[in-house]
Amino acid sequence: MTGGGDILHKIKAKSCFSSSSDTEKGSSTMAKKNITHGFHLVKGKSHHAMEDYMVARFKQVDENELGLFAIFDGHLSSDIPDYLCAHLFENILNEPDFWTETEKAIKRAYRITDTKILEKATDFERGGSTAVTAILINGIKLVVANVGDSRAVICKNGVAKQLSVDHEPSKERENIESRGGFVSNLPGDVARVDGQLAVARAFGDKSLKEHLSSVPDVSMEMIDEGTEFFILGSDGLWVVMSNQEAVDCIKEIKDPQVAAKHLAEEALSRKSRDDISCVVVRFC
Repeated sequence: MTGGGDILHKIKAKSCFSSSSDTEKGSSTMAKKNITHGFHLVKGKSHHAMEDYMVARFKQVDENELGLFAIFDGHLSSDIPDYLCAHLFENILNEPDFWTETEKAIKRAYRITDTKILEKATDFERGGSTAVTAILINGIKLVVANVGDSRAVICKNGVAKQLSVDHEPSKERENIESRGGFVSNLPGDVARVDGQLAVARAFGDKSLKEHLSSVPDVSMEMIDEGTEFFILGSDGLWVVMSNQEAVDCIKEIKDPQVAAKHLAEEALSRKSRDDISCVVVRFC
């Protein structure tokens, strides 16, 4: 958990949040769009410090407005998700092909960011981080990318649609084994890369990197009249709730900050023990 008011202020100043419980909301400045967002983070029952970080803000780029939203779920590390907060979107937007070949630009930025993290491995704690990022372009186009098991779900006409891919080791066994690694359910009952990590893709994790990927899956979704909201959530939310359950849980709540807090509280009531982070962005 982040300690000290000065440290927390510095984290918030760069749109990165990490504490035992943080909540906030904001809105778009586009005159013709009523787009609002809120978030809530709760530390789980584990004995380690809070390892979830997030971004939720709007940024003006020339004549365009970008909504930048992300959740970074660290494992055995808080330095790496903190670094991702500060640098990943910067690297994406610095890509010269961002506006013309967006998917290619995002994949390149993810790779560059992971390379820089690995180069700094001696400065960081061991471990790594998953990531789910969402870029809302002028309120009409949503671009989602992810590595790991944090998830993006959009609600259109009351129906949940998953926009990200859960990178589970059991689903990527062939790729992991082709790199010389293995997938084992021991110890425990969860499939893990080399018996250690429960996701097949992540930033960092230098000791496992030969057997892991940091290549994101990227999807694009147009925002139409039927689009109500989308959710970004760490796996502490999704381990106890299905996509449709999460959508149904907040579909009547118009305030996105209240909705995000309600989602986290519902996950806690369902006995989720992991850190829980969620961002809700509403379009109506």
